[in-house]
Amino acid sequence: MKALTRATAATTALAALLALTACSSKAKDDGADGDKGAGGVKTGDGVTSETIDLGVLTDMTGVYATLGKSVTQAQQLYVDQTNADGGICGRKLKLTVRDHGYDPQKAVAAYTELEPKVLGFAQFIGSPFVAAVEQRVDANKGLVLPQAWSANLLGSPYVRVVGSTYDLETINAIDFLMKEKGLKKGDKLGHVYFEGDYGESALKGSKHMADEAGLTVVEQKIKPTDNDMTAQVSALKKAGVKAVVVSAGPRQAASLVGVAAAGRFDVPVIGNNSAFAPQLLATQSGPALMKNYYVASPTLPIGADTAEAEKLVADYRKAHPKDSLDNGVVAGWTAASVFGEALKAACDKKDLTREGVGKALLTLDDFDAGFGVTQNFSDPKAPSSKESVILQPDKKATGGMKVVRQPGAAEAAQGYTAGG
Repeated sequence: MKALTRATAATTALAALLALTACSSKAKDDGADGDKGAGGVKTGDGVTSETIDLGVLTDMTGVYATLGKSVTQAQQLYVDQTNADGGICGRKLKLTVRDHGYDPQKAVAAYTELEPKVLGFAQFIGSPFVAAVEQRVDANKGLVLPQAWSANLLGSPYVRVVGSTYDLETINAIDFLMKEKGLKKGDKLGHVYFEGDYGESALKGSKHMADEAGLTVVEQKIKPTDNDMTAQVSALKKAGVKAVVVSAGPRQAASLVGVAAAGRFDVPVIGNNSAFAPQLLATQSGPALMKNYYVASPTLPIGADTAEAEKLVADYRKAHPKDSLDNGVVAGWTAASVFGEALKAACDKKDLTREGVGKALLTLDDFDAGFGVTQNFSDPKAPSSKESVILQPDKKATGGMKVVRQPGAAEAAQGYTAGG
C-alpha cells in the first residue's frame, strides 16, 4: 500500500470536481430502464441480452494498492467462476476496472466515466470519494458496494456498506482490549487516526466506548502522507496511555508498533480492518507486530477453517500463484458474492434495472459468503453487520493472520446506532 495524494486537499478538489461534473450527470427516470431483454427480463444501463457490466473503482498504485489488487483479483475470480457456471440470468458478468490511485480527482473522474456504462459498482475504494458522489449515486440508482466502512455512507439505498462500520469496529476492538488485554476503567487510550471519513468515523467509536467504559481518549490525528509515527508514539508514551487504536494504513500501523517496541513502550495496539497487510511481517516491524498488534475484521480471515475459505485459497492460488493471500481477497470475494446474490434475486423478479437490483438487495437478510459473519441488507440506514473478528498477525497462518476472538459484537456495539 503505497503513497497517496494529499488528503488535506481532497475536500476542496472533490467539491470543485463535483461542481464541474454535476451538470453532466443526468438522473435516469424509471422510463430509461424499461427495455425487455432475454427471457422477458427488464433491463437498463450496463445490461444487454448477453452481459452484465459492473464497474470497479480501485487503488492499484496508491496507499491501498495491496488491498486494491487483492480485492480486484478476487472479484475477477468470482466473475470467471460464475461465468464458467453459466453466468447470471443467462448473461455473462464483466468487470470494467479503473485505478484511481487514491487520488480524489481520478476517483470522481472515473465514476463520471463509468457510471453511464455499468449497472453498478462491485468495488469503490475510498470513503471520501464515495461520499463525494453519493447524491449522484442516489439519483442514478446504480448500486455501489464500497471497500470503505465509514458510518457517513449509511442511509443510501444504493451505497451499501458490507460489514460493520469503523465506529462499530472500534467499539468491538476496545471491548477486546478491556476484556483480554488489561485495559480498564480510568485508563488512557491512545487513538492514532487519519483525518477524514475513515479516521473520524473510527474516533466516534472510541469516544463512545470511552464514555461507556470510563476511559480517556488521547487523540493523535495524522495525514495519510505521514509514514513515521515517532512523534505520535512519543506523545502517547508521555501521556501514559495503556493501549492504542490505530485507524490508518498498514504502513502507519507498522511504524507505530515498530517505534513503540524500539522505545520499550510495551502496550497492545489494535487496528481497524484496513490497517494491516501480511507483507509487513517480512519487515523489521514483523516481530513486534506478532507480539503486540491486533486487527478488528468484519469477517474471518482468508485462512479460516471453513470449506468456503479453503476453496477460495486453493482457487486464488491457482489463479495467482505469485501473489500473497490477504484479507483483501475475502473482502473482494464477499462483495462480489453479495452483488451476485442481488443479481440473482433481481433476475427472479425479472428486473435487472438498477432500481430492481437495489430492491433485490433489500431481500438479502441472512447472507454468509462462508467467512463466519451473517450479512443483513434489509435496512439501508444500518451496516450489514455489527460483528467483528479479532485477528493477530502470524507468519505461520495462511494469509498472515490468526483468529484470537471469534465473530461477535460487544454489548456497547449492540446498543449503538452506527454514526451516532
